[in-house]
Amino acid sequence: MASRAGKRLAEDPRGVSPMRDVKPAVIPIIQEQATVSKRVVETGRVRIGKRVREYEEIVDVPNIQEEVRVERVPINKMVDAAPDVRTEGDTTIVPVVEERYVVEKRLFVVEELHIRKERHETHNPQKVRVLKEEVEVERLPPGGAPRRSRQAVNRGDSKQTRR
Repeated sequence: MASRAGKRLAEDPRGVSPMRDVKPAVIPIIQEQATVSKRVVETGRVRIGKRVREYEEIVDVPNIQEEVRVERVPINKMVDAAPDVRTEGDTTIVPVVEERYVVEKRLFVVEELHIRKERHETHNPQKVRVLKEEVEVERLPPGGAPRRSRQAVNRGDSKQTRR
């Protein structure tokens, strides 16, 4: 049984083994693993307060009113065809025609309508209520005295003042 390597080293000629069965040596291999954990630590606090102020503001609201004036202008002129409506400056001219019998039939421009727009603008100042938000931010460090910062919000603009 000398072929069984690792079990018996040698045999005595009498068949008696000087050593018993030898077990293989076991060497443990150790590996350490690192475990990472996190904990939450408070480094400070923030307190935010908001208040709304109301005040009155004068707003000038334009009031536009348009008026149409029609002026009749006599023409009494013979034409071959009815003239088209036309515009001269800010005046629109609408020809008015009639048929008259003479020896032959012809068109006469009897009158023209001169139409003009006049624009009048008046101002009507009114008081309106306007709201404004102010924000106050107070920083509270852990175990320390509070630090304050004040932020005023006015129509999208922000100003910050530290005390």
